[in-house]
Amino acid sequence: MRIYEENRVRKTDTRYYISSLRRNGKQFAHAVRNHWRIENSLHWSLGMTSREDESRGCNRRFAENLAWLRRFTLSRTKQHPGKQSYLMKRRMAGWSVDVLMQLLTGQGA
Repeated sequence: MRIYEENRVRKTDTRYYISSLRRNGKQFAHAVRNHWRIENSLHWSLGMTSREDESRGCNRRFAENLAWLRRFTLSRTKQHPGKQSYLMKRRMAGWSVDVLMQLLTGQGA
């Protein structure tokens, strides 16, 4: 059961999970939190910086390829050692072939 507050009103909800883990509450809770931490981080990054939620692809294959490209871009950009933000690194790759090649090949700045 999850207890949370929304608009100063205390609310609860129940979520059900299927897992092969043995009944160890702390281990299970850690696994669930870790899954959602990763999931939320990825979706937030794609939604906010790549504006993925606003994308309206008519062709299913095109939409799948574009989603793959966004995830690839996010992954390669996060691996780059520069201190700039994800959005700034993407912009710099558009401005400079050298930065683009660094991102594509995984070579540092």
